[in-house]
Amino acid sequence: MRYGFFYLAGLAAASLGLWLFANQAPPSFDAATSARSLLVDTVPVSLNDQRPSQLEIGDFMYAGGLVLTSRQSNQLHGLSDIEVNGADRLTAVSDLGTLFEARLVLDEAGRLVGVADASISTLTGEDGKPLLDKANADAEGLAVLPRGERLVSFERYDRILLYPAGGGSPRAVPHPHTTFAPNGGMEALTAAADIADDAYIVGAEVTGETWTCRLSSPTCVKGASVARPEGFGLVAIKRFAGISALLLRAYDEQRGTRVSLQVFRGTDTVAHLDLAAPMTVDNFEGLAIVRKADGEFRFYLCSDDNASAAQRTILMAFDWRAQ
Repeated sequence: MRYGFFYLAGLAAASLGLWLFANQAPPSFDAATSARSLLVDTVPVSLNDQRPSQLEIGDFMYAGGLVLTSRQSNQLHGLSDIEVNGADRLTAVSDLGTLFEARLVLDEAGRLVGVADASISTLTGEDGKPLLDKANADAEGLAVLPRGERLVSFERYDRILLYPAGGGSPRAVPHPHTTFAPNGGMEALTAAADIADDAYIVGAEVTGETWTCRLSSPTCVKGASVARPEGFGLVAIKRFAGISALLLRAYDEQRGTRVSLQVFRGTDTVAHLDLAAPMTVDNFEGLAIVRKADGEFRFYLCSDDNASAAQRTILMAFDWRAQ
């Protein structure tokens, strides 16, 4: 099955699986699996430090951003994908094998100004035991199905686990049976309720290949590859309320990190957002979409700091009104 925003790339795959900081040693933490409350410190960031008053960028309006840290714990690192339910319930998974949840704090104008009521827990495997080994715990994609189940895709040990809405141990669900590049596997994941309530789409970072999977079918259906500019890898896919979005990322020593958010309706590109220096940009991997009360779409981008002092965990919000 083909999707409007996918077509065969014909480009050589960029070796983003060899990401500069991908093999940073993760911080150690305890094996507790229940959620623990977490105090999160936030520092606002501008869209462009050289022009602090800048709010518009392309088709989008910047709606606030924060650097997230915690003096209480060393676990708030490596956030690799996010979902936002309702207007303000943030859920994130990390490549350290943790689940982070928080309430987004918005000001009277609806701009992102903080996070509150945060908690963190350790993801478990099918045996109910915490995932502590990096090879087993490298969570990269997150999707929430209509009934509340959470899907988490993992790379290194490639698989997708379904975490029941009511709690309990996860179970393995269908995933593409292919050989992924080392550290470049199922980075992108989204629910696809427009196809079926149990459908989800998986995307590979390095090759841009995509598959449609269903809980009710043992076999995933290969789709077309995502077309990407040279050097970019696919790090997130999201489908929501009639639109689809891709998040692409590139890195090289001369230009640093660059990201591109592309928004589609059917076969048409309807908006795009490109971030590169001197804009605020980091290793963005997480993407979420919500619909605001005024009809605008809000896109949240979150960066994976790889537990590295050279990077930051940044959460940014951008608003876009469909034409």
